[in-house]
Amino acid sequence: MKFGPVPLDQAEGGIAAHSIRCAEGVVRKGTRLGPADIAILRAAGLSEVVVAQLDAGDRPEDEVAHSLALRVAGSNIRVEAPFTGRSNLYADADGVLEVDAPQVDEFNGRDEAITLATLPPFQPVKAGDMLATVKIIPFAVDGTVADTTLAETGALLRVHPFVRRKVAVISTLLPGLAPKVVEKTLRVTAARLAPAGALVSHDLRVPHATGPLTEAIRHVRDEGAELVLIFGASAITDRRDVIPAALVSAGGMVERLGMPVDPGNLALLGRLGSVPVIGAPGCARSPKENGFDWLLMRLIAGLDVTAADVARLGVGGLLTEIVTRPQPREEPPAEMADSLPRVAAVLLAAGRGTRMGGPNKLLEPVAGVPVVRRVADAALASHAQSLVVVTGHEHQRVEAALSGLPVSFVHNPDYPSGMASSVRRGIAALPESVDGALILLGDMPLVGTGLMDTVIDAFAPERGRLIVVPMADEQRGNPVLWSRRFFPELMALEGDIGARRLIAAHGEAVHEVSAAGPAPFLDVDTPEALAQARALAPSAASPENAAE
Repeated sequence: MKFGPVPLDQAEGGIAAHSIRCAEGVVRKGTRLGPADIAILRAAGLSEVVVAQLDAGDRPEDEVAHSLALRVAGSNIRVEAPFTGRSNLYADADGVLEVDAPQVDEFNGRDEAITLATLPPFQPVKAGDMLATVKIIPFAVDGTVADTTLAETGALLRVHPFVRRKVAVISTLLPGLAPKVVEKTLRVTAARLAPAGALVSHDLRVPHATGPLTEAIRHVRDEGAELVLIFGASAITDRRDVIPAALVSAGGMVERLGMPVDPGNLALLGRLGSVPVIGAPGCARSPKENGFDWLLMRLIAGLDVTAADVARLGVGGLLTEIVTRPQPREEPPAEMADSLPRVAAVLLAAGRGTRMGGPNKLLEPVAGVPVVRRVADAALASHAQSLVVVTGHEHQRVEAALSGLPVSFVHNPDYPSGMASSVRRGIAALPESVDGALILLGDMPLVGTGLMDTVIDAFAPERGRLIVVPMADEQRGNPVLWSRRFFPELMALEGDIGARRLIAAHGEAVHEVSAAGPAPFLDVDTPEALAQARALAPSAASPENAAE
């Protein structure tokens, strides 16, 4: 192939190397120049043009791209028509993509003119997803190179459809494992299986002991389960632990305990005859991607996963930093080693309270004390080390209601934009020495010192308790305590949604504490709610008597 500038008189039949825009029109890159194109370029004042001119043995880019794409495409993959030297490959079925990575490397090493890019191996795909693209870099390829590559290339990609549909879930139980954890795990697992067309066929819950678990494994196998998932009440720490011991006792075998994927290290891969078994790591209770997903999707697609396959997952196996893991990794200074986490309180008192229909709800009395002062008094008597009050609407009146209290005020002029702007101002005002922030709502006068201390005392970053939330009747309330780990995400909030989505996104970091009564839920947004608070509030306004 010849390439370079040629006089317009010699350019007909050549391929335009670049797009040329002029008043008479556009000659696009890749156009095989004809008389009309030459006339446009001449009228624009050009005397020459950069073109590619094919030699006798050259093969055009689209022809080569399409031929190679058809060659590398395996089962359940379709190839679409080529354009501009590119031919794309798409999934024809839901399943898992298998890529012959060494052969793809060899393919891409044959000649710089020929390239193949794919999705990562073993990625779950849906029918219609783009899987790969063959792209020819120049406008033509030497015919000998093209023919040799075609002759020496076979199918390099294939989609394995999901085939296992009946998935048994067995949960082991210990006294400290809350039933809601098991229920949530079942919901998360069902959601994981749904895109693959698989269903939870069995939901068995047995004591965390070898005997009962052995019987449960045999039972689901005998009833036709095609895959068994075991969620232990306690993590697997040895091949002689309860879950691997029960699998062996049931007649199965352990292929591999532990995998080089994080999160997901403590996974077990085994089998009972032809039925695969996964001892799920703790992170599998979360919907976030982890090593469990890598095993689960391959097995549902009917792929055989061996111990050697698991061992090869380390490169790329660091999926994300685990939010519950203590950071920084180095040892804390000696003087801090035995200290309790330092918590500051942030009181949000900036809103307009339009639903109240007139008066500023924060300044309305409850048991003789303004609503916002009741919350501040309780916070100052709690285990929180300091209190920052974020003001906005009628900030001078709010500050006056808190006069004489040892608090720091931060004014938020953007308060009409929503609660998120106040959260950002409050977090930004905290000192670097603070380990966590207790976010208080200024319109919740029944939240007392007792409830605040329950939340603060449960905060334990070193144990993975990074977000602490009061809970009553399966409902989460306020106040919520946030580890410094989440300050950047709190600072990035927008609008009036608050931080609910962050709690949902970081379920593995959430610790719930029991709360009684309406205190965590009652905000005085309306006259009716204010009347309810007044009826329920203790007659004395002291923090010790504030509702918990």
